[in-house]
Amino acid sequence: MDIGPIFRAMTRNKLGVILIALQIAFTMTVIINAIFIINERSRLMARPSGVDEANLFHLVSVGFGEGFNEEIAARDDMEMLRRLPGVANASVVNAVPVSGSGSGTGVRLTDDESSPSNFTAIYRVDEQAIDTMDLDIIAGEGFTIGDVRNRQRNSEAVSDITVLTETLARDLFPDEAVNDVVGNTVWVPGGIPLQVVGIVRQLQAPWQNNTIERSMLVPENVIDGSSMYLVRSEPGQRDRVMAEVEEALVAANGSRIIRDMRSLEETREGTYRIDSAMSTVLWVVIITLVFITSMGIVGLAVFGINRRRKQIGTRRALGATRPQILGYFMVENLLITGVGVTLGAVLTIAFSILLTTNFNMPAMGWHYTPLGMLALLAIGQLAVWGPSRGAARIEPAIATRSV
Repeated sequence: MDIGPIFRAMTRNKLGVILIALQIAFTMTVIINAIFIINERSRLMARPSGVDEANLFHLVSVGFGEGFNEEIAARDDMEMLRRLPGVANASVVNAVPVSGSGSGTGVRLTDDESSPSNFTAIYRVDEQAIDTMDLDIIAGEGFTIGDVRNRQRNSEAVSDITVLTETLARDLFPDEAVNDVVGNTVWVPGGIPLQVVGIVRQLQAPWQNNTIERSMLVPENVIDGSSMYLVRSEPGQRDRVMAEVEEALVAANGSRIIRDMRSLEETREGTYRIDSAMSTVLWVVIITLVFITSMGIVGLAVFGINRRRKQIGTRRALGATRPQILGYFMVENLLITGVGVTLGAVLTIAFSILLTTNFNMPAMGWHYTPLGMLALLAIGQLAVWGPSRGAARIEPAIATRSV
């Protein structure tokens, strides 16, 4: 097909062509980066926490009154909960993964406060926590009941051993095999040494940042007036067990209240609620932009066809077939869209670099831009298909009409 006449027709409506090309470029830039952000958020939300989320729930026991003894209450509660039908295990912890609330500390390899440290989440747990969370120990061992220490709130740590996640172990000891990390000593603020006795494959931190895979467990129970219990049910029995556990705890001790009972799945959903809402908003923006751009392409095509109805009729009278007329307008749209997606590719890459350098976003994969270009070209062809078919149905007789 000779594209010379197509170019000449486009130059007679420069403003419309430029506006549609710019609209396509803007749409492509926003859509590709929005899809990348959605995919990145979805990937982060789907990361496994390392624990048996489907069967875990947690609650807080808050004591009141002079006669309440938190240490004794927690010990009695654990004994009772572990005997309940459907309970696989239960533990006292200070935080749960992906909850948004927990404790952190710096870990270093020397007793030198000026040396670099790795920030990590710190889980203060009892001897059953590794089994309760259903963590996978890949080196060393867990804790025993004799390892657990009680300490008052805001006092210095009293434990002298720890279990690290594999990620934290590799960050601290990059030149050693994971098995060889066991037995080494790490230091936390206050000049407190902790011997590494075990490594677990994964245990996410309570917060969702770039340190989420760094966690350490220490066998400590902090006495501060309230205790968090983490309970793992037998598979498929979580909801029933949750109701029975609450009733049992309320009946066992009237000097405390039970609050904030949630499954770990509910906790994850609540933590990532903003990310989910953002993804929904971005999908709405994407659909809206695609619709507006499609309508713009349709509008430009209809406008051009109406202006050239007599010209189309003349071409039909001179022997042009309907497929040729259809192809003419499809090619015209392809050229306009091609200009738009080429400019859009440049803007997309520039905007992606801006996000990476200023908003701590990972670099966008190279495949997003060419796939986006193909998608916009396809959208343009689909949008112009209807008007082009209408142009192809124009009869040769229209060339003889004066009006």
